Amino acid sequence: MNKKIIDKKVRPFLFLYFFILLFFSSSSVQAQCGIANTAFQSGEFLSYDLYFNWQFVWMKVGTASMSTVKSRYQGQDAYRSSLITRGNSKLDNVFIMRDTLLTYSTLDLAPLYHRKGAEEGDRYYVDELWYTYPNGQCHLRQHELTSKGKHNWKNTDPGHCVYDMMSIYLRARNFDAASMKKGQKIVLPIANGHKLQDTWLIYQGKEVIEMKNKSTKYRCLVMSFYEREDGESKEIIRFFVTDDANHIPVRLDMFLKFGSAKAYLTGMKGIRSPLTSKVK
Repeated sequence: MNKKIIDKKVRPFLFLYFFILLFFSSSSVQAQCGIANTAFQSGEFLSYDLYFNWQFVWMKVGTASMSTVKSRYQGQDAYRSSLITRGNSKLDNVFIMRDTLLTYSTLDLAPLYHRKGAEEGDRYYVDELWYTYPNGQCHLRQHELTSKGKHNWKNTDPGHCVYDMMSIYLRARNFDAASMKKGQKIVLPIANGHKLQDTWLIYQGKEVIEMKNKSTKYRCLVMSFYEREDGESKEIIRFFVTDDANHIPVRLDMFLKFGSAKAYLTGMKGIRSPLTSKVK
């Protein structure tokens, strides 16, 4: 048979093979950057009260709400997760806080898109991230709208999986605590609109936590979120998550530049599994 005829017959199969190879290579990287989700389901909604330590007194200064629903992102099934924090008039007198975070991720929680719009103090800024996985590598498209109205764009190829604050939260809820040891460090590099940071979680063990109402207690797993700034390691947030299949954050301790803050869970609906961590 003529070689040119063979080439014409084989060429479509070569293109198909090449396409499948690229598809599964990209999917493999997404799988590596993701994790099996056993903690939450579409329709979960969590609400919190925020407290700030002001001259040794804990004052309620605002609220936060967190939701996750199944959605679509660029033609594929995805989770859409959002976090909204709003300070009240008491906090506004000290520090204005209006933050909205939005993240899309695959159903196995590999990040796809992230946006943070924040009014903090006297400045407003926006961070955006687009995640893609071409040729088996994680690629980031980063966008920053500064408080001065300047748009900064950059492309980054980190060579490893990278996350944002929301996708780290989703991922951490699915860690298998039974296989973790106290003091274990989990490296999770984080990105925002203009840079990459060295960040990690440290498992602090288990603890029984009393809620703000004094009448509810939960058995919790304790995780600390650290970042490195100016060569120093700093604990930014300490998470107390229920020691059951849901891994719901019931309290967050935040160590801010201008003081200490706490968030207490006040309501939940649409949770995936029985809340067996509640102490009776």
